[in-house]
Amino acid sequence: MHHVIIGAGPAGVVAAETLRKADPSAKITILGKEKEPPYSRMAIPYKLKGKIEEEGMYLRHDTEHFKALDIDIRQVNVDKINSDSKTVDLSDGSQQGYDKLLIATGATPLTPPVKGMELPGVHKSWTMDDMRGIESLATKGAKVVQIGAGFIACTNMEGIVARGVELTIVEMEDRMVPRMMDEIAGNMIKDWCIDQGVNVLTNGMVTSIEESSNGASRYQVTVKQKGAVAAAEPVAEAKESGGILSAIKDALFGGGSAVPETAPVSDEVKLDADLVIVATGVRANTGFLEGTDIAVDQGILINENMETSVADIYAAGDCAQGKDFSTGQQEVHAIQPVAVEHGRFAAQNMLGRSVENPGSLNMNVLDAVGLISCSYGLWMGVEGGDSVKVVEKDMWRYLNLQFDGDVLVGSTAIGTAQHMGAMRGLIQMRVNLGEWKSILMEEPTRVMEAYLALTQSTVIK
Repeated sequence: MHHVIIGAGPAGVVAAETLRKADPSAKITILGKEKEPPYSRMAIPYKLKGKIEEEGMYLRHDTEHFKALDIDIRQVNVDKINSDSKTVDLSDGSQQGYDKLLIATGATPLTPPVKGMELPGVHKSWTMDDMRGIESLATKGAKVVQIGAGFIACTNMEGIVARGVELTIVEMEDRMVPRMMDEIAGNMIKDWCIDQGVNVLTNGMVTSIEESSNGASRYQVTVKQKGAVAAAEPVAEAKESGGILSAIKDALFGGGSAVPETAPVSDEVKLDADLVIVATGVRANTGFLEGTDIAVDQGILINENMETSVADIYAAGDCAQGKDFSTGQQEVHAIQPVAVEHGRFAAQNMLGRSVENPGSLNMNVLDAVGLISCSYGLWMGVEGGDSVKVVEKDMWRYLNLQFDGDVLVGSTAIGTAQHMGAMRGLIQMRVNLGEWKSILMEEPTRVMEAYLALTQSTVIK
């Protein structure tokens, strides 16, 4: 049996290792297009901070790991899948045959339609080559503009800030990480970042990146604000609050008490930049599947057994659109824990064991310049469901629990890491809370007690 895996990321590597453990005699080939050994993109912030060397980013640190497992890794791109002949066309002109095929091609960063994206100082933050480009320009004192404040952007932010740069983040939505945090949480993270010295412009869209002629920086980035910002608030008060008004005024007028209290705030901001980082989301790598019978929507459609619409072809990771644990609908969850989970399930099914994936939980855990936050499941709530919130802005803490009947279905937490495991456990186990529902509605911070009581028969006190 020859298992071929397209993609050398976490999903592909875990699938290969799972296959090898179960079948010592199988032939296993990984096809990966990048020149480096398999590595984790989630390690980029640690490399930017200088905590690890490039080798520390590798998924397996033993240089002989894959050789010892008799897993062949070929650094070549796949141009086409021929399901009738069970072969794939490779970029070096050769073909690779397979018995079972796993597509784990991951995702590609989106490129917004903005003038100047091709300039040499504009980098995405996805590959090791991207990281090297960022490292070369994100030197102490450099002016850096990052487009986007989603999960990837905020994950990499700490590494960038640690390099001593002047960082400005531009986000189109009204808050940071809008796809994983509600308005309270997203704005709390924004205020925290501003408090840490990061300039954050929400409700802003970058319209152009041009070479600068003012001598202050390499580029000038034009940001269009979605709406005029009221400027009636006194400058001193705005600065004390650390709010967005202060950040915008500083960007426009250079800060200081010389700014009049009623100065008009332009809906266009010019930002100096030596480096521009683009982090505006990703899309599944499925373009090479055009012309095949493999069904694709937002990603490659798969069933509970990780099978695509074509026999003996499976998909896993960021490129796969599989069952969502909370809704039962097919969703793309482009996060590493899901990729690892997918890889294991796919391998089991490639071995013919028919192991169904119950669905992947939408989950995000984020460290935004030292502020830990998470969101799980249906964090935005369900129609007709109950919810409870605890907001302690002065303490940088927030807890939001979402219920469907007496089942916890979603949660958000900031600055309260001790609750994270309990919330995830209750959601994934679909525990009927019973009398604990009313207790949590009154005292949501007792979620750990609820978890222990309901899973380990602890008596309520």
